[in-house]
Amino acid sequence: GSGIKIKIPLFITTLINHKDRPKRSDKTLQAIQRVGQAVNLAVGRFVTVGEAIANENRELKEEMSVACIEARRAGETIAQLTDVASLDHPESDSHITIFTDKTGVVKAARLLLSSVTKVLVLADRIVIKQIITSRNKVLATMDQLEKVSSFQEFVQIFSQFGNEMVEFAHLTGDRQNDLKDEKKKARMAASRAVLEKCTMMLLTASKTCLRHPDCESARINKDGVFHRMRLALEQVIEIVTDSRPNGENEMAPISIYSGIKEFKVRVEGLRENLYFLSKENLSTMLEVILEHTEDFTDSAYTSHEHREHILELSKQAKMELEQLVSVWMQAQNQKTKDLMEDLEVAILKTCQCMNDLKREVHSAATSLAADLLKYHTDHMVLKALKITGVEGNLEAVAEYTCKLSEQKEQLVEMCRLLRHVSGTEPLEITCIHAEDTFQVTGPQIISAAETLALHPSSKIAKENLEVFCEAWESQLSDMSLLLREINDVFEGRRGEKRVYLSLPRPGKHNANLKALKPVKLDTEEQAKIAKLGLELHLLTSDVDSETEKWEDQENEIVQHGQGMSSMAYSMYLFTRGEGLLKTTQDLFHQAEVMYF
Repeated sequence: GSGIKIKIPLFITTLINHKDRPKRSDKTLQAIQRVGQAVNLAVGRFVTVGEAIANENRELKEEMSVACIEARRAGETIAQLTDVASLDHPESDSHITIFTDKTGVVKAARLLLSSVTKVLVLADRIVIKQIITSRNKVLATMDQLEKVSSFQEFVQIFSQFGNEMVEFAHLTGDRQNDLKDEKKKARMAASRAVLEKCTMMLLTASKTCLRHPDCESARINKDGVFHRMRLALEQVIEIVTDSRPNGENEMAPISIYSGIKEFKVRVEGLRENLYFLSKENLSTMLEVILEHTEDFTDSAYTSHEHREHILELSKQAKMELEQLVSVWMQAQNQKTKDLMEDLEVAILKTCQCMNDLKREVHSAATSLAADLLKYHTDHMVLKALKITGVEGNLEAVAEYTCKLSEQKEQLVEMCRLLRHVSGTEPLEITCIHAEDTFQVTGPQIISAAETLALHPSSKIAKENLEVFCEAWESQLSDMSLLLREINDVFEGRRGEKRVYLSLPRPGKHNANLKALKPVKLDTEEQAKIAKLGLELHLLTSDVDSETEKWEDQENEIVQHGQGMSSMAYSMYLFTRGEGLLKTTQDLFHQAEVMYF
Protein backbone atom coordinates (compact mmCIF):
# COMPACT_ATOMS: atom_id res chain seq x y z
CA GLY A 1 0.00 0.00 0.00
CA SER A 2 2.30 2.79 1.22
CA GLY A 3 5.02 4.05 -1.08
CA ILE A 4 3.35 2.96 -4.32
CA LYS A 5 4.48 5.11 -7.26
CA ILE A 6 2.33 5.44 -10.32
CA LYS A 7 4.79 5.21 -13.18
CA ILE A 8 2.37 4.89 -16.11
CA PRO A 9 2.20 8.72 -16.57
CA LEU A 10 6.00 8.83 -16.84
CA PHE A 11 6.02 6.24 -19.63
CA ILE A 12 3.13 7.82 -21.55
CA THR A 13 4.57 11.33 -21.15
CA THR A 14 7.96 10.11 -22.33
CA LEU A 15 6.31 8.65 -25.41
CA ILE A 16 4.29 11.78 -26.15
CA ASN A 17 7.27 14.10 -25.72
CA HIS A 18 9.71 11.91 -27.62
CA LYS A 19 11.52 14.54 -29.72
CA ASP A 20 11.81 14.14 -33.43
CA ARG A 21 15.28 13.11 -34.52
CA PRO A 22 16.64 12.75 -38.04
CA LYS A 23 17.23 9.07 -37.32
CA ARG A 24 15.51 6.72 -34.90
CA SER A 25 17.38 3.54 -34.05
CA ASP A 26 15.72 0.14 -34.21
CA LYS A 27 16.52 -0.21 -30.51
CA THR A 28 14.49 2.90 -29.65
CA LEU A 29 11.54 1.78 -31.78
CA GLN A 30 11.57 -1.67 -30.18
CA ALA A 31 11.68 -0.10 -26.71
CA ILE A 32 8.66 2.10 -27.53
CA GLN A 33 6.75 -0.90 -28.80
CA ARG A 34 7.63 -3.02 -25.73
CA VAL A 35 6.41 -0.28 -23.40
CA GLY A 36 3.10 -0.03 -25.25
CA GLN A 37 2.64 -3.80 -25.14
CA ALA A 38 3.57 -3.91 -21.45
CA VAL A 39 0.98 -1.23 -20.63
CA ASN A 40 -1.65 -3.17 -22.56
CA LEU A 41 -0.80 -6.47 -20.85
CA ALA A 42 -0.81 -4.88 -17.38
CA VAL A 43 -4.16 -3.20 -18.09
CA GLY A 44 -5.52 -6.55 -19.30
CA ARG A 45 -4.65 -8.25 -16.00
CA PHE A 46 -5.99 -5.27 -14.03
CA VAL A 47 -9.28 -5.45 -15.94
CA THR A 48 -9.53 -9.24 -15.41
CA VAL A 49 -9.45 -8.71 -11.66
CA GLY A 50 -11.90 -5.81 -11.91
CA GLU A 51 -14.32 -7.97 -13.89
CA ALA A 52 -14.02 -10.81 -11.38
CA ILE A 53 -14.89 -8.39 -8.59
CA ALA A 54 -17.81 -7.02 -10.63
CA ASN A 55 -19.24 -10.53 -11.07
CA GLU A 56 -19.22 -11.01 -7.29
CA ASN A 57 -20.93 -7.68 -6.55
CA ARG A 58 -24.16 -7.35 -8.51
CA GLU A 59 -25.12 -3.83 -7.44
CA LEU A 60 -21.86 -2.35 -8.80
CA LYS A 61 -21.47 -4.75 -11.73
CA GLU A 62 -22.65 -2.35 -14.42
CA GLU A 63 -20.47 0.58 -13.32
CA MET A 64 -17.42 -1.65 -12.86
CA SER A 65 -17.95 -3.36 -16.24
CA VAL A 66 -18.14 -0.03 -18.10
CA ALA A 67 -14.93 1.21 -16.40
CA CYS A 68 -13.18 -2.08 -17.25
CA ILE A 69 -14.25 -1.90 -20.91
CA GLU A 70 -12.93 1.69 -21.14
CA ALA A 71 -9.60 0.71 -19.55
CA ARG A 72 -9.19 -2.28 -21.89
CA ARG A 73 -9.98 -0.11 -24.95
CA ALA A 74 -7.44 2.51 -23.82
CA GLY A 75 -4.75 -0.12 -23.27
CA GLU A 76 -5.32 -1.63 -26.73
CA THR A 77 -5.20 1.83 -28.34
CA ILE A 78 -1.85 2.60 -26.67
CA ALA A 79 -0.50 -0.77 -27.91
CA GLN A 80 -1.64 0.01 -31.49
CA LEU A 81 -0.16 3.52 -31.46
CA THR A 82 3.19 2.22 -30.23
CA ASP A 83 3.34 -0.64 -32.75
CA VAL A 84 6.26 0.96 -34.61
CA ALA A 85 9.17 -1.47 -34.46
CA SER A 86 8.20 -3.47 -37.57
CA LEU A 87 7.65 -0.39 -39.77
CA ASP A 88 10.28 0.96 -42.16
CA HIS A 89 8.71 4.43 -41.92
CA PRO A 90 6.86 4.94 -38.61
CA GLU A 91 5.72 8.38 -39.85
CA SER A 92 3.97 6.88 -42.87
CA ASP A 93 0.42 8.14 -43.41
CA SER A 94 -0.75 4.59 -44.10
CA HIS A 95 -0.25 3.60 -40.44
CA ILE A 96 -1.28 5.85 -37.53
CA THR A 97 1.32 5.74 -34.75
CA ILE A 98 2.55 7.76 -31.79
CA PHE A 99 4.67 9.81 -34.21
CA THR A 100 1.74 10.78 -36.41
CA ASP A 101 -1.03 11.04 -33.80
CA LYS A 102 0.22 12.30 -30.44
CA THR A 103 -3.33 13.53 -29.69
CA GLY A 104 -4.53 9.93 -29.88
CA VAL A 105 -2.05 8.87 -27.22
CA VAL A 106 -3.14 11.78 -25.02
CA LYS A 107 -6.79 10.76 -25.36
CA ALA A 108 -6.01 7.10 -24.70
CA ALA A 109 -3.90 7.98 -21.66
CA ARG A 110 -6.65 10.21 -20.24
CA LEU A 111 -9.25 7.49 -20.82
CA LEU A 112 -6.96 4.92 -19.19
CA LEU A 113 -6.38 7.03 -16.11
CA SER A 114 -10.03 8.01 -15.63
CA SER A 115 -11.30 4.44 -16.11
CA VAL A 116 -8.68 2.96 -13.80
CA THR A 117 -9.58 5.58 -11.19
CA LYS A 118 -13.25 4.59 -11.46
CA VAL A 119 -12.32 0.93 -10.91
CA LEU A 120 -10.27 1.91 -7.84
CA VAL A 121 -13.09 3.96 -6.30
CA LEU A 122 -15.60 1.16 -6.91
CA ALA A 123 -13.21 -1.48 -5.53
CA ASP A 124 -12.75 0.59 -2.38
CA ARG A 125 -16.53 0.85 -1.93
CA ILE A 126 -16.72 -2.93 -2.22
CA VAL A 127 -14.08 -3.43 0.50
CA ILE A 128 -15.99 -1.12 2.86
CA LYS A 129 -19.21 -2.99 2.08
CA GLN A 130 -17.47 -6.33 2.81
CA ILE A 131 -16.33 -5.08 6.23
CA ILE A 132 -19.83 -3.82 7.10
CA THR A 133 -21.42 -7.09 5.92
CA SER A 134 -18.87 -9.07 7.94
CA ARG A 135 -19.61 -6.94 11.04
CA ASN A 136 -23.35 -7.54 10.60
CA LYS A 137 -22.79 -11.31 10.46
CA VAL A 138 -20.74 -11.17 13.67
CA LEU A 139 -23.41 -9.11 15.44
CA ALA A 140 -26.20 -11.47 14.37
CA THR A 141 -24.27 -14.51 15.61
CA MET A 142 -23.45 -12.72 18.88
CA ASP A 143 -27.18 -12.17 19.42
CA GLN A 144 -27.71 -15.91 19.00
CA LEU A 145 -24.82 -16.73 21.35
CA GLU A 146 -26.21 -14.47 24.02
CA LYS A 147 -29.53 -16.34 24.06
CA VAL A 148 -28.40 -20.00 23.93
CA SER A 149 -29.36 -22.26 26.82
CA SER A 150 -27.55 -25.53 26.03
CA PHE A 151 -23.89 -26.43 25.66
CA GLN A 152 -24.47 -28.29 22.40
CA GLU A 153 -26.18 -25.31 20.78
CA PHE A 154 -23.50 -22.97 22.12
CA VAL A 155 -20.64 -25.05 20.67
CA GLN A 156 -22.26 -25.10 17.21
CA ILE A 157 -22.94 -21.36 17.13
CA PHE A 158 -19.55 -20.45 18.64
CA SER A 159 -17.83 -22.41 15.86
CA GLN A 160 -19.68 -20.27 13.31
CA PHE A 161 -18.87 -17.13 15.34
CA GLY A 162 -15.16 -18.04 15.33
CA ASN A 163 -15.10 -18.34 11.53
CA GLU A 164 -16.89 -15.01 11.16
CA MET A 165 -14.46 -13.30 13.55
CA VAL A 166 -11.50 -14.67 11.56
CA GLU A 167 -12.99 -13.21 8.36
CA PHE A 168 -13.61 -9.87 10.09
CA ALA A 169 -10.06 -9.85 11.48
CA HIS A 170 -8.60 -10.44 7.99
CA LEU A 171 -10.65 -7.69 6.37
CA THR A 172 -9.99 -5.12 9.10
CA GLY A 173 -6.32 -6.10 9.37
CA ASP A 174 -5.83 -5.32 5.69
CA ARG A 175 -7.71 -2.05 6.12
CA GLN A 176 -5.63 -1.08 9.16
CA ASN A 177 -2.45 -1.75 7.23
CA ASP A 178 -3.67 0.51 4.41
CA LEU A 179 -4.64 3.50 6.56
CA LYS A 180 -2.30 6.48 6.15
CA ASP A 181 -3.70 8.49 9.07
CA GLU A 182 -1.71 7.42 12.15
CA LYS A 183 -4.55 8.43 14.48
CA LYS A 184 -7.09 6.28 12.63
CA LYS A 185 -4.62 3.42 12.47
CA ALA A 186 -4.12 3.55 16.25
CA ARG A 187 -7.88 3.63 16.89
CA MET A 188 -8.43 0.71 14.50
CA ALA A 189 -5.64 -1.27 16.16
CA ALA A 190 -7.10 -0.59 19.63
CA SER A 191 -10.56 -1.80 18.56
CA ARG A 192 -9.15 -4.92 16.92
CA ALA A 193 -7.13 -5.68 20.06
CA VAL A 194 -10.31 -5.52 22.14
CA LEU A 195 -12.09 -7.91 19.75
CA GLU A 196 -9.18 -10.31 19.72
CA LYS A 197 -8.95 -10.53 23.52
CA CYS A 198 -12.71 -10.49 24.08
CA THR A 199 -13.25 -13.52 21.83
CA MET A 200 -11.60 -15.82 24.39
CA MET A 201 -13.35 -13.98 27.24
CA LEU A 202 -16.69 -14.47 25.50
CA LEU A 203 -16.05 -18.21 25.29
CA THR A 204 -15.20 -18.78 28.96
CA ALA A 205 -17.72 -16.25 30.31
CA SER A 206 -20.54 -17.84 28.28
CA LYS A 207 -19.56 -21.37 29.32
CA THR A 208 -19.48 -20.27 32.98
CA CYS A 209 -22.96 -18.77 32.62
CA LEU A 210 -24.27 -21.97 31.03
CA ARG A 211 -22.73 -24.08 33.80
CA HIS A 212 -24.12 -21.81 36.54
CA PRO A 213 -27.30 -20.32 35.02
CA ASP A 214 -28.64 -18.92 38.30
CA CYS A 215 -25.40 -17.13 39.27
CA GLU A 216 -25.81 -13.33 39.09
CA SER A 217 -22.06 -12.56 39.07
CA ALA A 218 -21.56 -14.96 36.12
CA ARG A 219 -24.30 -13.17 34.17
CA ILE A 220 -22.78 -9.74 34.94
CA ASN A 221 -19.38 -11.03 33.80
CA LYS A 222 -20.76 -12.30 30.48
CA ASP A 223 -22.83 -9.15 29.80
CA GLY A 224 -19.71 -7.01 30.22
CA VAL A 225 -17.87 -8.95 27.50
CA PHE A 226 -20.73 -8.73 24.98
CA HIS A 227 -21.13 -5.00 25.63
CA ARG A 228 -17.43 -4.29 25.09
CA MET A 229 -17.31 -6.30 21.87
CA ARG A 230 -20.28 -4.43 20.43
CA LEU A 231 -18.65 -1.07 21.21
CA ALA A 232 -15.41 -2.19 19.53
CA LEU A 233 -17.27 -3.42 16.43
CA GLU A 234 -19.05 -0.06 16.19
CA GLN A 235 -15.79 1.86 16.43
CA VAL A 236 -14.25 -0.17 13.59
CA ILE A 237 -17.18 0.74 11.33
CA GLU A 238 -16.88 4.41 12.33
CA ILE A 239 -13.22 4.40 11.26
CA VAL A 240 -13.84 2.47 8.03
CA THR A 241 -16.74 4.69 6.94
CA ASP A 242 -15.15 7.83 8.42
CA SER A 243 -18.26 8.70 10.40
CA ARG A 244 -18.94 9.31 14.08
CA PRO A 245 -22.70 9.15 14.61
CA ASN A 246 -22.41 10.16 18.25
CA GLY A 247 -20.29 13.20 17.46
CA GLU A 248 -16.60 13.99 17.66
CA ASN A 249 -17.01 15.03 21.30
CA GLU A 250 -16.49 11.39 22.22
CA MET A 251 -12.80 11.87 21.61
CA ALA A 252 -10.71 12.83 24.61
CA PRO A 253 -10.00 16.52 25.23
CA ILE A 254 -6.74 18.11 24.15
CA SER A 255 -3.65 17.01 26.10
CA ILE A 256 -1.26 19.34 27.95
CA TYR A 257 1.55 18.37 25.57
CA SER A 258 -0.38 19.31 22.40
CA GLY A 259 -1.85 22.41 24.09
CA ILE A 260 1.63 23.72 24.96
CA LYS A 261 2.90 22.91 21.47
CA GLU A 262 0.12 24.94 19.82
CA PHE A 263 0.46 27.79 22.34
CA LYS A 264 4.19 28.12 21.62
CA VAL A 265 3.56 28.17 17.86
CA ARG A 266 1.18 31.11 18.34
CA VAL A 267 3.55 32.98 20.64
CA GLU A 268 6.53 32.51 18.31
CA GLY A 269 4.35 33.61 15.39
CA LEU A 270 4.37 37.13 16.87
CA ARG A 271 7.91 37.54 15.51
CA GLU A 272 6.48 37.49 11.98
CA ASN A 273 3.09 39.11 12.52
CA LEU A 274 1.91 41.24 15.46
CA TYR A 275 -1.70 41.27 14.30
CA PHE A 276 -2.65 37.69 13.36
CA LEU A 277 -4.33 36.86 16.69
CA SER A 278 -5.83 38.62 19.71
CA LYS A 279 -4.50 38.76 23.26
CA GLU A 280 -7.78 37.12 24.37
CA ASN A 281 -6.99 34.17 22.10
CA LEU A 282 -3.61 33.58 23.77
CA SER A 283 -5.03 34.05 27.27
CA THR A 284 -7.77 31.48 26.58
CA MET A 285 -5.22 28.96 25.27
CA LEU A 286 -3.13 29.32 28.44
CA GLU A 287 -6.23 29.01 30.64
CA VAL A 288 -7.12 25.70 28.98
CA ILE A 289 -3.59 24.36 29.51
CA LEU A 290 -3.58 25.39 33.18
CA GLU A 291 -7.02 23.82 33.69
CA HIS A 292 -5.58 20.54 32.47
CA THR A 293 -2.66 20.80 34.92
CA GLU A 294 -5.31 20.50 37.65
CA ASP A 295 -5.52 16.82 36.68
CA PHE A 296 -2.04 16.62 38.22
CA THR A 297 -2.42 19.03 41.14
CA ASP A 298 -5.77 17.50 42.19
CA SER A 299 -4.53 13.92 41.90
CA ALA A 300 -3.94 12.03 45.15
CA TYR A 301 -1.05 10.23 43.41
CA THR A 302 0.98 13.33 42.51
CA SER A 303 3.88 13.93 44.91
CA HIS A 304 3.90 17.10 47.04
CA GLU A 305 7.09 18.26 45.30
CA HIS A 306 5.63 17.88 41.79
CA ARG A 307 2.39 19.57 42.85
CA GLU A 308 4.25 22.61 44.23
CA HIS A 309 6.43 22.94 41.12
CA ILE A 310 3.44 22.73 38.78
CA LEU A 311 1.56 25.40 40.76
CA GLU A 312 4.62 27.69 40.76
CA LEU A 313 5.16 27.28 37.01
CA SER A 314 1.45 27.89 36.34
CA LYS A 315 1.66 31.16 38.26
CA GLN A 316 4.86 32.12 36.44
CA ALA A 317 3.28 31.33 33.05
CA LYS A 318 0.45 33.80 33.75
CA MET A 319 2.99 36.51 34.68
CA GLU A 320 5.14 35.87 31.61
CA LEU A 321 2.07 36.08 29.36
CA GLU A 322 1.00 39.36 31.00
CA GLN A 323 4.44 40.83 30.31
CA LEU A 324 4.38 39.51 26.74
CA VAL A 325 0.94 41.00 26.07
CA SER A 326 2.03 44.36 27.50
CA VAL A 327 5.08 44.63 25.21
CA TRP A 328 3.12 43.18 22.28
CA MET A 329 0.38 45.85 22.57
CA GLN A 330 3.01 48.62 22.72
CA ALA A 331 4.80 47.20 19.67
CA GLN A 332 1.53 47.25 17.70
CA ASN A 333 1.33 51.03 18.29
CA GLN A 334 5.02 51.85 17.88
CA LYS A 335 7.35 49.30 16.30
CA THR A 336 10.69 50.62 17.69
CA LYS A 337 13.91 48.62 17.85
CA ASP A 338 13.87 48.59 21.67
CA LEU A 339 10.29 47.37 21.83
CA MET A 340 11.00 44.59 19.31
CA GLU A 341 13.99 43.49 21.41
CA ASP A 342 11.78 43.51 24.53
CA LEU A 343 9.19 41.45 22.65
CA GLU A 344 11.82 38.89 21.66
CA VAL A 345 12.88 38.54 25.31
CA ALA A 346 9.23 38.15 26.39
CA ILE A 347 8.65 35.47 23.74
CA LEU A 348 11.74 33.53 24.84
CA LYS A 349 10.80 33.75 28.54
CA THR A 350 7.19 32.66 27.90
CA CYS A 351 8.28 29.68 25.78
CA GLN A 352 10.93 28.68 28.30
CA CYS A 353 8.34 28.72 31.08
CA MET A 354 6.04 26.49 29.02
CA ASN A 355 8.92 24.10 28.35
CA ASP A 356 9.60 23.91 32.08
CA LEU A 357 5.92 23.23 32.75
CA LYS A 358 5.87 20.50 30.12
CA ARG A 359 8.95 18.86 31.64
CA GLU A 360 7.45 19.04 35.14
CA VAL A 361 4.14 17.35 34.19
CA HIS A 362 6.07 14.79 32.16
CA SER A 363 8.24 14.02 35.17
CA ALA A 364 5.18 13.78 37.45
CA ALA A 365 3.33 11.38 35.12
CA THR A 366 6.27 9.12 34.24
CA SER A 367 7.64 8.87 37.78
CA LEU A 368 4.18 7.89 39.06
CA ALA A 369 3.87 5.30 36.27
CA ALA A 370 7.31 3.84 36.98
CA ASP A 371 6.52 3.52 40.71
CA LEU A 372 3.10 1.93 40.16
CA LEU A 373 4.34 -0.54 37.56
CA LYS A 374 7.19 -1.60 39.82
CA TYR A 375 4.85 -1.97 42.81
CA HIS A 376 2.24 -4.06 40.95
CA THR A 377 4.61 -6.22 38.93
CA ASP A 378 4.23 -9.22 41.31
CA HIS A 379 0.43 -9.49 40.72
CA MET A 380 -0.09 -10.40 44.39
CA VAL A 381 -3.77 -9.36 44.42
CA LEU A 382 -4.60 -11.52 41.39
CA LYS A 383 -2.81 -14.53 42.89
CA ALA A 384 -4.67 -14.05 46.18
CA LEU A 385 -8.03 -13.83 44.35
CA LYS A 386 -7.36 -17.12 42.56
CA ILE A 387 -6.39 -18.91 45.77
CA THR A 388 -9.23 -17.57 47.93
CA GLY A 389 -11.71 -18.18 45.09
CA VAL A 390 -10.80 -21.87 44.85
CA GLU A 391 -11.07 -22.07 48.65
CA GLY A 392 -14.58 -20.62 48.48
CA ASN A 393 -13.55 -17.98 51.00
CA LEU A 394 -16.11 -15.25 50.22
CA GLU A 395 -14.83 -12.92 52.96
CA ALA A 396 -11.22 -13.04 51.71
CA VAL A 397 -12.36 -12.61 48.08
CA ALA A 398 -14.32 -9.49 49.12
CA GLU A 399 -11.21 -8.11 50.81
CA TYR A 400 -8.99 -8.66 47.77
CA THR A 401 -11.59 -7.30 45.33
CA CYS A 402 -11.46 -4.04 47.32
CA LYS A 403 -7.67 -4.00 46.89
CA LEU A 404 -8.02 -4.68 43.16
CA SER A 405 -10.50 -1.77 42.88
CA GLU A 406 -7.94 0.52 44.54
CA GLN A 407 -5.25 -0.74 42.16
CA LYS A 408 -7.57 -0.15 39.19
CA GLU A 409 -8.16 3.48 40.26
CA GLN A 410 -4.41 4.03 40.52
CA LEU A 411 -3.73 2.57 37.08
CA VAL A 412 -6.61 4.47 35.46
CA GLU A 413 -5.28 7.72 36.93
CA MET A 414 -1.77 6.81 35.69
CA CYS A 415 -3.12 6.35 32.13
CA ARG A 416 -4.96 9.69 32.27
CA LEU A 417 -1.83 11.54 33.34
CA LEU A 418 0.37 9.73 30.81
CA ARG A 419 -2.04 10.72 28.03
CA HIS A 420 -1.30 14.39 28.78
CA VAL A 421 2.42 13.86 28.12
CA SER A 422 2.33 11.10 25.50
CA GLY A 423 3.66 13.40 22.77
CA THR A 424 1.95 11.90 19.71
CA GLU A 425 -1.68 11.20 18.83
CA PRO A 426 -1.11 7.43 18.33
CA LEU A 427 0.48 7.15 21.79
CA GLU A 428 -2.32 9.29 23.23
CA ILE A 429 -4.87 6.84 21.79
CA THR A 430 -2.85 3.92 23.20
CA CYS A 431 -3.08 5.55 26.66
CA ILE A 432 -6.86 5.89 26.27
CA HIS A 433 -7.06 2.23 25.19
CA ALA A 434 -5.05 1.19 28.27
CA GLU A 435 -7.27 3.27 30.56
CA ASP A 436 -10.40 1.63 29.10
CA THR A 437 -8.87 -1.82 29.49
CA PHE A 438 -8.12 -1.34 33.21
CA GLN A 439 -11.50 0.35 33.75
CA VAL A 440 -13.41 -2.57 32.22
CA THR A 441 -11.20 -5.55 33.14
CA GLY A 442 -11.06 -4.69 36.88
CA PRO A 443 -14.80 -5.24 37.50
CA GLN A 444 -14.76 -8.29 35.21
CA ILE A 445 -12.04 -9.92 37.32
CA ILE A 446 -14.10 -9.16 40.43
CA SER A 447 -17.29 -10.75 39.02
CA ALA A 448 -15.28 -13.78 37.80
CA ALA A 449 -13.66 -14.16 41.26
CA GLU A 450 -17.04 -13.90 43.01
CA THR A 451 -18.43 -16.61 40.71
CA LEU A 452 -15.50 -18.91 41.53
CA ALA A 453 -15.88 -18.28 45.28
CA LEU A 454 -19.56 -19.27 45.02
CA HIS A 455 -18.67 -22.38 42.96
CA PRO A 456 -15.14 -23.29 44.18
CA SER A 457 -15.05 -26.71 42.50
CA SER A 458 -16.04 -25.35 39.07
CA LYS A 459 -13.21 -25.82 36.56
CA ILE A 460 -14.82 -23.50 34.03
CA ALA A 461 -15.23 -20.72 36.63
CA LYS A 462 -11.54 -21.10 37.50
CA GLU A 463 -10.55 -21.00 33.82
CA ASN A 464 -12.71 -17.90 33.31
CA LEU A 465 -10.96 -16.03 36.14
CA GLU A 466 -7.58 -16.99 34.62
CA VAL A 467 -8.54 -15.48 31.25
CA PHE A 468 -9.45 -12.09 32.78
CA CYS A 469 -6.36 -12.07 35.02
CA GLU A 470 -4.15 -12.73 31.98
CA ALA A 471 -5.68 -9.73 30.17
CA TRP A 472 -4.86 -7.53 33.20
CA GLU A 473 -1.29 -8.84 33.43
CA SER A 474 -0.80 -8.36 29.68
CA GLN A 475 -1.97 -4.73 29.86
CA LEU A 476 0.34 -4.04 32.81
CA SER A 477 3.25 -5.50 30.87
CA ASP A 478 2.41 -3.33 27.86
CA MET A 479 2.39 -0.23 30.09
CA SER A 480 6.14 -0.63 30.69
CA LEU A 481 6.73 -0.53 26.92
CA LEU A 482 4.36 2.40 26.53
CA LEU A 483 6.21 4.33 29.23
CA ARG A 484 9.49 3.75 27.41
CA GLU A 485 7.93 4.98 24.14
CA ILE A 486 6.63 8.16 25.82
CA ASN A 487 10.04 8.90 27.32
CA ASP A 488 11.72 8.29 23.95
CA VAL A 489 9.41 10.78 22.21
CA PHE A 490 9.91 13.38 24.95
CA GLU A 491 13.69 13.11 24.75
CA GLY A 492 13.61 13.21 20.95
CA ARG A 493 15.06 9.73 20.55
CA ARG A 494 12.23 8.48 18.35
CA GLY A 495 10.20 9.77 15.43
CA GLU A 496 6.49 10.44 15.21
CA LYS A 497 5.52 7.03 13.83
CA ARG A 498 4.96 4.38 16.47
CA VAL A 499 4.22 0.70 16.69
CA TYR A 500 1.00 0.45 18.66
CA LEU A 501 1.78 -1.37 21.85
CA SER A 502 -0.42 -4.26 22.95
CA LEU A 503 -2.19 -4.10 19.59
CA PRO A 504 -2.12 -6.57 16.69
CA ARG A 505 0.76 -5.94 14.29
CA PRO A 506 -0.48 -5.64 10.69
CA GLY A 507 0.93 -8.41 8.54
CA LYS A 508 2.74 -7.98 5.25
CA HIS A 509 0.56 -8.34 2.19
CA ASN A 510 2.96 -9.05 -0.63
CA ALA A 511 0.75 -11.38 -2.62
CA ASN A 512 2.12 -11.80 -6.13
CA LEU A 513 -0.76 -10.23 -8.00
CA LYS A 514 1.08 -10.83 -11.25
CA ALA A 515 0.40 -14.55 -10.94
CA LEU A 516 -3.37 -14.20 -10.54
CA LYS A 517 -5.51 -16.14 -12.99
CA PRO A 518 -8.95 -15.02 -14.20
CA VAL A 519 -10.87 -17.24 -11.78
CA LYS A 520 -13.78 -16.61 -9.43
CA LEU A 521 -12.43 -14.88 -6.32
CA ASP A 522 -13.61 -15.63 -2.80
CA THR A 523 -14.22 -12.85 -0.27
CA GLU A 524 -10.72 -12.91 1.23
CA GLU A 525 -9.03 -12.79 -2.18
CA GLN A 526 -11.27 -9.91 -3.21
CA ALA A 527 -10.32 -7.99 -0.08
CA LYS A 528 -6.61 -8.54 -0.68
CA ILE A 529 -6.81 -7.51 -4.33
CA ALA A 530 -9.28 -4.67 -3.97
CA LYS A 531 -7.55 -3.16 -0.94
CA LEU A 532 -5.87 0.07 -1.85
CA GLY A 533 -7.52 -0.03 -5.22
CA LEU A 534 -5.89 -3.23 -6.46
CA GLU A 535 -2.53 -1.79 -5.32
CA LEU A 536 -1.96 -0.39 -8.85
CA HIS A 537 0.83 -2.92 -8.97
CA LEU A 538 -0.80 -4.65 -11.93
CA LEU A 539 -0.36 -1.49 -13.99
CA THR A 540 3.36 -1.06 -13.36
CA SER A 541 5.08 -4.41 -12.83
CA ASP A 542 5.94 -5.18 -16.47
CA VAL A 543 6.60 -1.61 -17.50
CA ASP A 544 9.27 -1.07 -14.82
CA SER A 545 11.58 -3.58 -16.45
CA GLU A 546 11.12 -1.94 -19.84
CA THR A 547 11.95 1.56 -18.65
CA GLU A 548 15.27 0.41 -17.23
CA LYS A 549 16.32 -0.52 -20.78
CA TRP A 550 15.58 2.92 -22.18
CA GLU A 551 18.58 4.96 -23.16
CA ASP A 552 19.03 8.62 -23.96
CA GLN A 553 16.07 9.97 -21.98
CA GLU A 554 16.08 13.77 -22.00
CA ASN A 555 16.19 15.24 -18.48
CA GLU A 556 13.33 17.56 -19.35
CA ILE A 557 11.10 14.64 -20.27
CA VAL A 558 11.97 12.70 -17.13
CA GLN A 559 11.29 15.74 -14.94
CA HIS A 560 7.97 16.36 -16.65
CA GLY A 561 7.07 12.72 -16.22
CA GLN A 562 7.91 12.84 -12.52
CA GLY A 563 5.59 15.79 -12.14
CA MET A 564 2.85 13.79 -13.85
CA SER A 565 3.59 10.86 -11.54
CA SER A 566 3.16 13.10 -8.51
CA MET A 567 -0.18 14.36 -9.82
CA ALA A 568 -1.29 10.80 -10.45
CA TYR A 569 -0.35 9.85 -6.91
CA SER A 570 -2.60 12.59 -5.53
CA MET A 571 -5.42 11.07 -7.58
CA TYR A 572 -4.60 7.67 -6.15
CA LEU A 573 -4.82 9.10 -2.59
CA PHE A 574 -8.31 10.30 -3.43
CA THR A 575 -9.40 6.69 -3.81
CA ARG A 576 -8.30 6.19 -0.20
CA GLY A 577 -10.28 9.23 0.95
CA GLU A 578 -7.05 11.16 1.54
CA GLY A 579 -4.91 13.87 -0.03
CA LEU A 580 -5.82 17.24 -1.55
CA LEU A 581 -8.56 16.09 -3.92
CA LYS A 582 -11.87 16.22 -2.04
CA THR A 583 -14.61 15.57 -4.62
CA THR A 584 -15.11 13.31 -7.63
CA GLN A 585 -15.16 16.47 -9.76
CA ASP A 586 -11.66 17.35 -8.43
CA LEU A 587 -10.52 13.86 -9.32
CA PHE A 588 -11.61 13.91 -12.94
CA HIS A 589 -10.44 17.49 -13.40
CA GLN A 590 -6.99 16.25 -12.30
CA ALA A 591 -7.24 13.43 -14.85
CA GLU A 592 -7.83 15.99 -17.59
CA VAL A 593 -5.03 18.29 -16.42
CA MET A 594 -2.49 15.47 -16.46
CA TYR A 595 -2.37 15.15 -20.21
CA PHE A 596 -2.58 18.76 -21.38
